[in-house]
Amino acid sequence: MASTLLPLATFFLLLSASYLRIAGAEAEPLTSLKLNSPILQESIAKQINENPEAGWEAAINPRFSNYTVGQFKRLLGVKQMPKSELRSIPVISHPKSLKLPKNFDARTAWSQCSTIGRILGHHLLARNPPIFTGHCGSCWAFGAVESLSDRFCIHFDVNVSLSVNDLLACCGFLCGSGCDGGYPLYAWRYLAHHGVVTEECDPYFDQIGCSHPGCEPAYQTPKCVKKCVDGNQFWKKSKHFSVNAYNVKSNPYDIMAEVYKNGPVEVAFTVYEDFAHYKSGVYKHVTGYALGGHAVKLIGWGTTDDGDDYWLLANQWNREWGDDGYFKIQRGTNECGIEEEVTAGLPSTKNLVREVTDMDADAAMLLSQIKNESDGTLLLKEGVEENASTVDGQSASCTQAKTEKRIFRA
Repeated sequence: MASTLLPLATFFLLLSASYLRIAGAEAEPLTSLKLNSPILQESIAKQINENPEAGWEAAINPRFSNYTVGQFKRLLGVKQMPKSELRSIPVISHPKSLKLPKNFDARTAWSQCSTIGRILGHHLLARNPPIFTGHCGSCWAFGAVESLSDRFCIHFDVNVSLSVNDLLACCGFLCGSGCDGGYPLYAWRYLAHHGVVTEECDPYFDQIGCSHPGCEPAYQTPKCVKKCVDGNQFWKKSKHFSVNAYNVKSNPYDIMAEVYKNGPVEVAFTVYEDFAHYKSGVYKHVTGYALGGHAVKLIGWGTTDDGDDYWLLANQWNREWGDDGYFKIQRGTNECGIEEEVTAGLPSTKNLVREVTDMDADAAMLLSQIKNESDGTLLLKEGVEENASTVDGQSASCTQAKTEKRIFRA
């Protein structure tokens, strides 16, 4: 009988084709002429700004002034999860009894947490700050690591900046293809099983001479060295973990409740050509091709004076882009698939003993009360909310820590 095995190159070609559908929209095939054309177009900005129904302002953002469409697509690194895999993932929902505010901003709710107010990619510890993701599709890694950093502060009062580089370089095929894209959920699973070191131990990579917009060649995935750059820290002792990895039920209430109770989450959505031109307002897709999937950090929500509901998100394209690096997108309509893939995990206390010694007595006492941490469960003796979530509609064993400051201070 003749072999039915496909050549390896053919297999990966078919596999790539199966992921063309990103976050609810078909990624459209583009001609070579289109890929080599500038991503920023005066005609697109004019069409949006002259449309009274658009609801947002467009501009020629200097961040992408030298980018082609093909180069811009390199930044969009989210790959679509196979539907068969999605069915095996825990889905978190929240009781409808929670009273949520009309407007919420994690930056002010947890003002003691410095990482929440930091734009993704704007790292003080970068080797050549301020860093930019260049032509590396590392958004899937940024969204996960930055959200987990925030949650360590929210739940344990530990201000720590975790390493995107560790996840990007060391997760390998478990997460996807490094700079050529990855899967947010697999990133969170890696954080639970393998953890990531601090950014001080392993800063985000920078290729000298190729960090400006429009530079060539495209970034290659950095090597996994498993050694702290300063030589004074131990790699394994610098690891920080999540307890679990889960998706949040795809409706506005559950997403808001998750952020309100546990902190920022990673979300993925479809990016169209017009999104590169975003300056301010509540984004809704108006014109242009679908270019790919992108992951960002969702930090809040609100309603404009005109009654437009929105999500508030932090991007990783530095402060030159958008509204000082942030953007708003329409809430409640699954705009560009923004409410379809919402991923998160709770922070683990593993390896936190060293940091507890530098914390106040109340925080140290809290951590000493943790009785059990297994099977995705975080149990606290006090300051807990029983049955705070359900997994696939059934009662979950995941007891979630409250996020109010009083849990950490007398």
